[in-house]
Amino acid sequence: MRAPRLRAVLAIAAAASLALTGCAESERQSTEENDTLIFAAANPPKVLDPALASDGETFRVTRQIYETLVQPELGGAEIVPGLATSWEPDETGTVWTFHLKEGVKFHDGTDFNAEAVCFNFNRWYNFKGLLQNADISYYWQAVFGGFAQNEDPSLGESLFKSCEARDTYTAVITTTRVTSAFPAALALAAFSIASPTALQQYNADAISGTPDNVTYPEYAMGHAVGTGPYEFVSWDTATGTVTLKRFEGYHGEKAKIPNLVFRAIGDLNARKTALRAGEVHGYDFVAPEDVDILKGEGFNVLTRPPFNILYLAMNQSANEALKDIRVRQAIAHAINRQAIVSSVYPQGSEVASNFMPPSLPGHNPNVTKYDYDVNKAKQLLADAGYESGLTLKFYYPTDVSRPYMPDPTAIFELISADLQAVGITIEPVPLPWSPDYLAAVQAPGDHDLHLLGWTGDYADAYNFIGTFFARQTGEWGFNNPELFAAFEAADSEPDYATRNSMYEDINAMLADFLPGVPIVHSPPSLVLAANVTGLAPSPLTDERFHTVEFASS
Repeated sequence: MRAPRLRAVLAIAAAASLALTGCAESERQSTEENDTLIFAAANPPKVLDPALASDGETFRVTRQIYETLVQPELGGAEIVPGLATSWEPDETGTVWTFHLKEGVKFHDGTDFNAEAVCFNFNRWYNFKGLLQNADISYYWQAVFGGFAQNEDPSLGESLFKSCEARDTYTAVITTTRVTSAFPAALALAAFSIASPTALQQYNADAISGTPDNVTYPEYAMGHAVGTGPYEFVSWDTATGTVTLKRFEGYHGEKAKIPNLVFRAIGDLNARKTALRAGEVHGYDFVAPEDVDILKGEGFNVLTRPPFNILYLAMNQSANEALKDIRVRQAIAHAINRQAIVSSVYPQGSEVASNFMPPSLPGHNPNVTKYDYDVNKAKQLLADAGYESGLTLKFYYPTDVSRPYMPDPTAIFELISADLQAVGITIEPVPLPWSPDYLAAVQAPGDHDLHLLGWTGDYADAYNFIGTFFARQTGEWGFNNPELFAAFEAADSEPDYATRNSMYEDINAMLADFLPGVPIVHSPPSLVLAANVTGLAPSPLTDERFHTVEFASS
């Protein structure tokens, strides 16, 4: 059966294409012939340069344009070859040799080779000025730390030391120490390899403005050039519509559908309506209550394995009471996490005991548990001197749906009711997700409690618990040198089995220290039209659309 005619979005896609190609009519005709897939995104991309991004909707687009040295397997989290066919460390674990795929071209026709790899790494390492802002080069700082010349002394020495093009197709990356991040972290979309020619031609580092009002470079706003199966056509920033086309010179299996459009539709119900009307072919973050309904209507609902965590954070620097472990334990015992899972989350979700999913090595099922126990929570509060009550500010986001947090308001209301039932007065602080909420809860402030979570970037324990707790941050507000030292030791341990055992111990430490309450791991779903097949749902939300096709009628 032919897909429904794509009326409203055709005008958007065609208009975007017209700006570059002057061929709106052919675009409209080709769309109606089932050679365009339109996917509804929750938000438009932030930029088209993945090195300057940290949000999922940007990466959803850039993953189709760019590729990385290593990548997660389709539909999984294990690392497999990408632009590198193989790699190995030396005996010190600090010198990594990457053997590159030959015959690969960037979309601008230039050659992918070891010099291109090193150009990209040296570019990131030498970021200056506003490019060193943590919100702009988030993933470089999360993995590699500092830069060639740190403008903020707190950044410290960079993990990256050098990149050498040993020959045309051999790149050697040297680090300053052993790290569990290698090589898995190189699968992050932020470390996509871009065309050096395009980066220079379109002034990729010419960023300006202030951290609160950034003007992104020409490259980042309209000249993305990678080696991926789709190449960039246009970005209509007014409508949030990005149009891509199949890269005919792709080195691997070419995209089955010639044109790919990402259309931003912020409201979840509006995305669902657009799917039912045939205006889009799919969308992400299906509401849990819609999974069975959409399946019953014949849509293709794909559920990812759980690879995330929602947690309740407790900021020990915001409120003196939260420095008392008995208060934190009382909060943990007060929350009926199973009720939250049962009423808000889809089938297959599970109550969390660690701040990382059970599928990851290093997860410890034998940590201290905090079962739902109202009387115990009240007693702990009384023991801590708060028998007559305690007031806490509880921040939660609005107008957002995340894989780990499908309905923030509902989750807030359930937790708030549980806490009030044991004598804790809640002052709600709802804020828009971006930038207000994220800026407020990740910096020092008065957020006593807040909801946040994480979907894993790659299959390593540090990517979860190290991201949260390996250093002092404004989000949690505690200083625990013993815990920080344990993370440093585990991250630098070269033996895989030993390192995972160390992470098990760290998870036990976290459960006893209780900086927050892990709530749930959930299997988020995305949905496609009935005649759209071939997409492999990824636990990392790393879906790649070149395998997608329209089923034959």
